[in-house]
Amino acid sequence: MIEFRDARPADIDAMVEVQNAIHRAGLRASASDAALVEERYFDAAHSIACTVADRDGVVVGFQSLKRAWLGNPYGVEEGWGIIGTHIHPEVGRSGIGRSLFARTRAAAEAAGLRHIDATIGADSAPALAYYAAMGFVPYRDGEDAIPHRFDL
Repeated sequence: MIEFRDARPADIDAMVEVQNAIHRAGLRASASDAALVEERYFDAAHSIACTVADRDGVVVGFQSLKRAWLGNPYGVEEGWGIIGTHIHPEVGRSGIGRSLFARTRAAAEAAGLRHIDATIGADSAPALAYYAAMGFVPYRDGEDAIPHRFDL
């Protein structure tokens, strides 16, 4: 049984493991660590939501939503949402991503967002397929990544 809940600091190590499992599977360019996860997903200044998928006490995936800020590293217009999805490869294609996005979409609507950006690695076929299935479409050129948008 999967429980979906807000991420909490006690989840940081498990979130690192999810990202590193994705890296070991060749689906993420670099490994992660606790400092990176804390900075990216627990930054109160820009965070709107970060939801984990917890299976029997083990985090198997998570999705974050931030409000884009001036000068963000993705070149996303200020005030848009920025989404990131991380699902352990062992549980991919099981509906977890779809359930996470339902919660993230509700959080985006509650925050008054009109658009969400997902900047996806051009060589990440699973991520490109996932975001397309959620309704994201490419909207501008990128070098090694393809920015996609979802309109609320």
